Amino acid sequence: MPLLSKELEQEANITRKFLRLVPLDKSDWKPHEKSMSMETLAVHIATLPSWIDLALNSAGIDFATTPYKPPTINTSDDLLKIFEDSLSKGKQALANNKDEVLDQKWTLRNGDQVLAEMTKYESARHSFSQTIHHRAQLGVYLRLLNIPVPGSYGPSADDPGM
Repeated sequence: MPLLSKELEQEANITRKFLRLVPLDKSDWKPHEKSMSMETLAVHIATLPSWIDLALNSAGIDFATTPYKPPTINTSDDLLKIFEDSLSKGKQALANNKDEVLDQKWTLRNGDQVLAEMTKYESARHSFSQTIHHRAQLGVYLRLLNIPVPGSYGPSADDPGM
């Protein structure tokens, strides 16, 4: 799956820049009461590439039998290790699967309640969309804390010369 592998690597390079800037002394900080905390958001972003493995190597997930337990972090190195391990799982899943699996059904459920049904391709691609979405949220968090925001698909207003 070379095209998805290339996209995963491109997104990983951007995501690393953002995760390196997460201020863990502000791990409980959130911009609004309905927002995730800085740590929760950062850990979520760090684990998203592993969803590709879940999408391609299972028929789905049931939160009733497999509740999500986010990993804990104490240092920036912990956060980056979680990301690199997650990225490795995603890369491996793309390398070890054939395009034929992409059309197979994948289901997200909570017990009897079906939350989403999609193809494995759509589920894997959803992990990319979630990464981009939540990374943008992290950029807002950084901006509100006066931490320079790195460029994503071009320069940011914080890049020299902008």
